[in-house]
Amino acid sequence: MALFGKLGNYKNFGLLIIRVGLGIMFIFHGYPKLLGGVSMWEQLGGSTKYIGIHFLPAVWGFLCAATETFGGFLLILGLAFRPVCILLLINLVVAALSQIGAGGGLMDASHAIEDAIMFAGLLFVGPGRYSVDKK
Repeated sequence: MALFGKLGNYKNFGLLIIRVGLGIMFIFHGYPKLLGGVSMWEQLGGSTKYIGIHFLPAVWGFLCAATETFGGFLLILGLAFRPVCILLLINLVVAALSQIGAGGGLMDASHAIEDAIMFAGLLFVGPGRYSVDKK
């Protein structure tokens, strides 16, 4: 369609929209978890039992909350982009397995799976021109 024919020229702007949108949402979800304290971190970290990790749930929970919060901020900047994508991908795989392991179905885990797919793709595409990591 002629109307959308030139949008391919704005791929970097599209990546910026994706980075800022996902970054804001991960800060929005991660910051309350980070402020939730040890009881919240233990609850979050308990999800690691679904991947065979049964020790230090508060530490894993804190790392989960910190990854979401600071990872979201780094996504917006486009700084350390690929390492952040890997960490968020791992975080989301654990979240999806936690949902499924707790008796939820694919619908319960779908949000985490969708975000994981997005970060897996962004890992290969990169942050785009409008980022601190630009090449």
